[in-house]
Amino acid sequence: MTMRFLAVPQLTLRRLNAVFSAGSVRRFGRMRLVQFCHKVAEGIVRVGVEQDEGQGIVDLKAFDPSMPSTMREFLELGPKGMDCAKRALSSGQNVLPRSDIRLLSPVTNPEKVVCVGMNYKDHCLEQNAPIPKEPIIFSKFPCSITGPNDDIILPDESQEVDWEVELAFVIGRKGKHIKEEEALSYIAGFTVANDVSARDWQMKRNGKQWLLGKTFDTFCPLGPALVTTDSLKDVHKLGIRCFVNGATVQESNTNQMIFQTEKVVAWVSQFVTLYPGDVFLTGTPPGVGVFRNPPVFLKVAL
Repeated sequence: MTMRFLAVPQLTLRRLNAVFSAGSVRRFGRMRLVQFCHKVAEGIVRVGVEQDEGQGIVDLKAFDPSMPSTMREFLELGPKGMDCAKRALSSGQNVLPRSDIRLLSPVTNPEKVVCVGMNYKDHCLEQNAPIPKEPIIFSKFPCSITGPNDDIILPDESQEVDWEVELAFVIGRKGKHIKEEEALSYIAGFTVANDVSARDWQMKRNGKQWLLGKTFDTFCPLGPALVTTDSLKDVHKLGIRCFVNGATVQESNTNQMIFQTEKVVAWVSQFVTLYPGDVFLTGTPPGVGVFRNPPVFLKVAL
């Protein structure tokens, strides 16, 4: 995931890249679902499957005209949609070269974007904060979501915009009061996100409530692909890193998560019904700009 920035003089930060390494991804049977549009038809959204990371995209609607055009509708089909995607990938047909498409966020217009704060042990340590005893839940509005290669709009209202690489996941089926031991079956897949944060609004203004500082337009880059849950051996043994202009600013492992994926799903589903397409961000590791000495914030790229 790449976004363009210029930062304060202490560092020459020009590009931000958020990555989670897939060292625990199974090589066989895995699927990477994407949402895209043709460069010659920007307004037409399609769901596709990557032949392999960085290679061609199989257009599901071209393969089967009964398939919907958006990821959220695709996930609502449940096993029928996933079976079609597997058949389309195996067929080798209706393949589009990368040069002909523009990748969008894997999910657009979800009903909910649910975020977990203070969810990495090492992130708590870097700010001398106690380990939470219960998940700290907040939200970003769906309009904050943007594509993996799209620019982030830095608002005039904030001078302290920061990065937060996060493992994200997307709900695949409706559920309420979900048990931890069944939680993974409700998740369609995992991706990477950047919980962009205006620290001045998060920590100093609006009563120090987090929402406004977290939810400016374009403050949730997501993607590029949704890696299906059955493709992962252990989602809590993934390297997670953030690069700014090629320099590593965050590096940790999802084994540092305080509340793991299953716990988060079970916890949140006590309060709200989860629906296909709902997006969860699971917290960030240490290395954010606000806790550096001196603090480093992102500025507009020149």
